[in-house]
Amino acid sequence: MPDLRSAVRNALPPARSDLESLVKIPSIWADPAHRDDTRRSAEAVAALARDAGAASVDIVAAPEGAPAVLAHWPGPPGTPTVLLYAHHDVQPTGGDEHWTSPPFQPTERDGRLYGRGAADDKAGVMMHLAVLRAFRELRGGPPVGVTLFIEGEEESGSPTLTQLLAEHRDRLSADVIVIADSGNPATDVPALTTSLRGLVDCTVEVRMLERPAHSGVYGGPLGDALTALCRLLATLHDDKGRVAVTGLVHNTSDAPDLDEAQFRSDAAVLDGVDLLGTGKLVERLWQQPAVAVLGVDAPRVAEAANVLLPSARAAVSLRIAPGQDPAVAQRALTEHLVAHAPWGVHVTVTPGAAAAPFELDAVGTVYDVARRTFGEAYGNAAVEVGIGGSIPFIAEFARTFPGAAVLVTGVGDPASRWHGIDESLHLGMFEKAVLAEALLLAELGESTGA
Repeated sequence: MPDLRSAVRNALPPARSDLESLVKIPSIWADPAHRDDTRRSAEAVAALARDAGAASVDIVAAPEGAPAVLAHWPGPPGTPTVLLYAHHDVQPTGGDEHWTSPPFQPTERDGRLYGRGAADDKAGVMMHLAVLRAFRELRGGPPVGVTLFIEGEEESGSPTLTQLLAEHRDRLSADVIVIADSGNPATDVPALTTSLRGLVDCTVEVRMLERPAHSGVYGGPLGDALTALCRLLATLHDDKGRVAVTGLVHNTSDAPDLDEAQFRSDAAVLDGVDLLGTGKLVERLWQQPAVAVLGVDAPRVAEAANVLLPSARAAVSLRIAPGQDPAVAQRALTEHLVAHAPWGVHVTVTPGAAAAPFELDAVGTVYDVARRTFGEAYGNAAVEVGIGGSIPFIAEFARTFPGAAVLVTGVGDPASRWHGIDESLHLGMFEKAVLAEALLLAELGESTGA
């Protein structure tokens, strides 16, 4: 193990350099203007995998899908195969002008590396590759069989992942799946994510008139569609901020609750603003539904005219609790919006994306090894956490490979601001994460006689 720690330390400087190179590539697959950048990002990851000693490296894609990287390192006879997952695509910046430093120009400040994708999830890509480089230096290759799968459309909801898993099922089959797309509660406390909420989206449109009408001539007896839409959207919550859609799953949790002051600070909540819902924070975040209005189609304030709008629409997102059927949740949301339409307005609900929630019991030898090695690397015991967000591909992996132990981990912390302005990676935590995964693979190999 001292030799392994030394090899990990040697792998970190080039991993940091390569991470910065990847961050400079604006691989926003969701934006058609960056499709070539996403392909360039996949090519860069494939080159890094070859440099790390992979026996085979391919860039694969489903029709109309983003490029993914699939590489393999054979292990000693009799050892398990471990699938290492991360993704190389990133979110849009949210407006470059809002960033302290340019989002695709990696910049270090106070021990953190800032840039879009620095944490989510190019750090996960480089964590895997740093581990593989360390084992190449130490023993010529990993102590177990390793398949590296780096997806290219996770931030778009993984729409073609099912096709990729079906087409490459034999090459992706593994005994253990390590998914590096989650986070830790603190930079020195490792976590195993054991539950994630699912997601259903829809677009709701309200129509009142066949055409715009003058607000002075007709206003009073006639309303406007935007006001009607606002009244409809307000019915999604009750007066305490709880989701008012009936027929949804609500769970409880035995996990220790979060510190509210720390939560408010991490989320940058303004003074005096109430939190929504009731009960423990961990239940509201991990085990209960949450609904949000993500966007509204309406005239801009600077372009507004004195007319009654004939129609208006909004994008609605519903996070669903573990155990919830997405199809049932989508019907419940649709029925609520239709039933609560004010003033007899015409309502059309168009279903959007759907993602299943995920929950597992972290019981068994692989999870025991993970807790032990992660605790050794971080200096603190690993904890089990849930995540309020949705990572749809995890449930897909679990369905496709039901016999595999799934470990959901990652290199984010509450200050990483995934998907937000000034996303960053804590470099000290990155080192711990690389060591943790290296120790995990080493012990999995030793337990089978490698």
